[in-house]
Amino acid sequence: MKREDATRTGAVMTAIRLKLSSRALAAGDRLPSIRRFAATLGVSPSTVVEAYDRLAAEGVIQARRGSGFYVAGTVPPTPALAETGPRRDRAVDPFWVSRQSLDADPAALKPGCGWLPADWMPTAALRRGLRTLARDEDAPLTDYGGTRGSPRLRRLLLGRFAEEGIDASPDQILLTGSGTQAVDLICRFLLRPGDTVLIDDPCYFNFQALLRAHQARIVGVPYTPSGPDAAAFEAALVGERPRLYITNSALHNPTGASLSPRTAHRILSVASAHGLTIVEDDIFADFEPDPSPRFAVLDGFDRVIRVGSFSKTLSASIRCGYIAARADWIEGLVDLQVATRFAGASPAAAELIAGILAEGGYRKHMAELRRRLARASRETAARLDGLGIRPWLMPRGGFYLWCRLPDGQDSATLARKAMEENIVLAPGNVFSVSQNAAAFLRFNVTQSEDPRVLAALRRAMASHQAGDAPPFDLAEMAAARPT
Repeated sequence: MKREDATRTGAVMTAIRLKLSSRALAAGDRLPSIRRFAATLGVSPSTVVEAYDRLAAEGVIQARRGSGFYVAGTVPPTPALAETGPRRDRAVDPFWVSRQSLDADPAALKPGCGWLPADWMPTAALRRGLRTLARDEDAPLTDYGGTRGSPRLRRLLLGRFAEEGIDASPDQILLTGSGTQAVDLICRFLLRPGDTVLIDDPCYFNFQALLRAHQARIVGVPYTPSGPDAAAFEAALVGERPRLYITNSALHNPTGASLSPRTAHRILSVASAHGLTIVEDDIFADFEPDPSPRFAVLDGFDRVIRVGSFSKTLSASIRCGYIAARADWIEGLVDLQVATRFAGASPAAAELIAGILAEGGYRKHMAELRRRLARASRETAARLDGLGIRPWLMPRGGFYLWCRLPDGQDSATLARKAMEENIVLAPGNVFSVSQNAAAFLRFNVTQSEDPRVLAALRRAMASHQAGDAPPFDLAEMAAARPT
């Protein structure tokens, strides 16, 4: 449907709802005929048909064969904005940033969210890909697709792995509904309630939420500018006997750090000695100017499982993830995905992504994105510096800055203050297992350009400084900050 047609359909629906709210129409009343209502409103009959069909689907009106449309006996209430917006009084926990960002109204500013704005994404390529898919008579628009996912996209992934030096086969890749679903499948496959899992401290907050849903015991390992603290990692393996280690090794979320070769080799060595499986979320790989060390590259999918998706680089709406691992593990994961979802990635989504990856535009898009992000990171860091907020490190790429606040400031308090001005921040402790990151905020540089963000931060910090500051502990994060 064209945008203008959708707008006209919405206008017809609004006109009927106004008649209901003003009691011009009551339960059981017959609506005007399609032709008469179309003439009254100056729209086409097909527009009225579309509006009536939508209202019938919502339960507002009912169709009676041969008689027309009638107001339903009980009209479902229209949700109020207050009921659909974010709960601002909820606990500042690992769900905080996701819930506040996803439920925020369109006018909200979201420097704490985890995705790029629409004008940073390849929308023209997406529209072109959708048109191509729609014209293809063999396009997978209705079927489930195979259990492992699109062969075309899997071949493209194998080609990308080969560029890194990974020798893999088609039976080592499984497409999933998303990157998060990939991690969920792995947890279902390898964990039992009570198993211990290592994660970085700080780490991507949804790792914590997902592991708690699987009733895993979570142990955090301090993260440094070169990767997990190797001595603490080894001590955790000896003392805790974990089943898995889940991490971002490239452009780590939230810190932006990347593995050093020395740390990568040491972690792999002790993991192998203790029978530990590493789950490497490589979702930020394409944001790096050149590849940093990867566990999967060094290991070759022996004890390492790689997961990824394209939600950060292409579209968060067109969901598709993948798992790359040992062939026998993929076989078990295929069965598990069939049991829990019946099918994995949408065939249409997978073919759309494959089409975009196959054309030369994707590499150009990423090259331009890296250039823009480098500039945005420098500019955001400079603006924040004026408030005494400074990056823990300047990352090699990506769109996050993990920033330390001035002494006496608490990030959760600032986040609550900012929410009062419709601004979503990402306070440090939502990322921290040990709750030692209260003096940190994660900034998305692409969502931090509006001057209102800096102004709100300044007011929140001034308000907090004037009151009683809650205690906080910088712990390892402050100690590890590069000079």
